[in-house]
Amino acid sequence: MSAHTFEPVRSDTCTPSRAARELSFLRGEFDLAVQLGHVRTVPDEGGGGGRLVERAEIDRLRAQDGFPDTLRDRVRVVGTTDGAELMDISAGRFTRLARLGLLIPAKVYVNRYGAVVWLYLTEELKHFAAVTENTHLLKGRTPETLRGQLAEGVDLRARNWRMRQLGCLLRQAEDPWARAGALAALLPPVEVADVVEDPYERAWVNRSRPALPGQTLAGTSFAHVAERITTAQDADEIEWLRSDLAHSVEEARALSPAPRPAVRRTRPTTRPTARPIPPLAHTVTAPVEPLPTPTPVPVNPAEPTDESTAGRAEPTTRVAESLMRAVEPRRISGGRAPERRHVPRVRPAPAPVPRFPGTGPTPPRSTRRLRAWMRREAPRSTEV
Repeated sequence: MSAHTFEPVRSDTCTPSRAARELSFLRGEFDLAVQLGHVRTVPDEGGGGGRLVERAEIDRLRAQDGFPDTLRDRVRVVGTTDGAELMDISAGRFTRLARLGLLIPAKVYVNRYGAVVWLYLTEELKHFAAVTENTHLLKGRTPETLRGQLAEGVDLRARNWRMRQLGCLLRQAEDPWARAGALAALLPPVEVADVVEDPYERAWVNRSRPALPGQTLAGTSFAHVAERITTAQDADEIEWLRSDLAHSVEEARALSPAPRPAVRRTRPTTRPTARPIPPLAHTVTAPVEPLPTPTPVPVNPAEPTDESTAGRAEPTTRVAESLMRAVEPRRISGGRAPERRHVPRVRPAPAPVPRFPGTGPTPPRSTRRLRAWMRREAPRSTEV
């Protein structure tokens, strides 16, 4: 069984897709009819977060005269070219009237070329052309005041579209937090954070913030165009929305404060009582076992012993002693200082290196070259 379960749709309500089919609407026409208030909806209490249509509302609309043509005529929209033809004026004049805010768009989208396409209700265009006070705007020269505004770059199409969307969102709001979320949907996040300083209230406002139709382009190459359309740009519009948002948040705070995390009460920490350190345990030293006596290594008769080595080193010692006596200073007649002669230092023979048994006999070293060198270097005695 799934961990997330939703309550089934009640039998007296139906989803928007089912309602659009029963009212002979296309899905886009049905959404526009809901925005304009022609079709009343109720919030989805099953946890889906959307809107539902009651069966009684569908029966009421189907019982009207001329259904479904009269209902579809209320949500029929046209572009600039078709709207100008419907009002019997040029497309340029139609665009100028829309920029001045006299014609209010009902839908907007960005085509594949990145151009903004505005759509207008045919019912409103027919009503504007039928009013006699608007005849001078449809025929003849445009008034000077309006031409001055156009020269300054006035374009109120996006602002009027946002105000229409805001009216739809406020009609669907069920509580003050939902109204605050509808106002925050038209403001930049920086402005919302400046007005709603409390982080928990701001999170609750953003949770109640609905998504506008043009915000579905987020993440595409035309996202900046959609953001410019759906976000307030003029200073007076931003100030008006900020004021209404602050008032709605105060009203919502007084009626039902924003939920906050429960405060966890922690017990005061008590420091542990110091305890005496237990005495150290007695250390028992194990008896020291004597080292094993090394086994005497058998001497190889072929290897030289210490006695034989000492016998070979004895002649070398005698030669060194004779050299030392030969270089002793002697006093020379005439009172001169004793004559010193340089005698090379004789290095003693290296001590024999003991070898392990089984490595083989070591041949004795020959001292023939040493004796020859010592004879050559020994000084000759001269009589004075």
